[in-house]
Amino acid sequence: DKLKNLLELLREHDLPEDLKSKHCKRCVVVGSGGILHGSELGHLLNQFDIVIRLNDAPVQGYTDHVGNKTTIRMTYPEGAPLSEHEYPPDSLFVAVLFKSVDFNWLQAMVKNETL
Repeated sequence: DKLKNLLELLREHDLPEDLKSKHCKRCVVVGSGGILHGSELGHLLNQFDIVIRLNDAPVQGYTDHVGNKTTIRMTYPEGAPLSEHEYPPDSLFVAVLFKSVDFNWLQAMVKNETL
């Protein structure tokens, strides 16, 4: 019931049309463990059709190694960027909810309430 009520509060809870219609030929998932540091693979990662980044790993300052393209950013609520400037306008933020407190967080975000 909580999930159903939250979905009703959201303007949109499906993929944006530009992602739905995209034929994903080559996708890459970039984690946040730091293994790419020093790899200089940024140019290669930017060539993928879809770049999915996990958690809040920094891109700024590391683009030579991790690229700068982000199509989808997936994270738990506690890993969500705090500043609106950290949400690139051309990427999709996906909150991965699974704990009860995660649903409370989403409700507070949607209703602009303090948690």
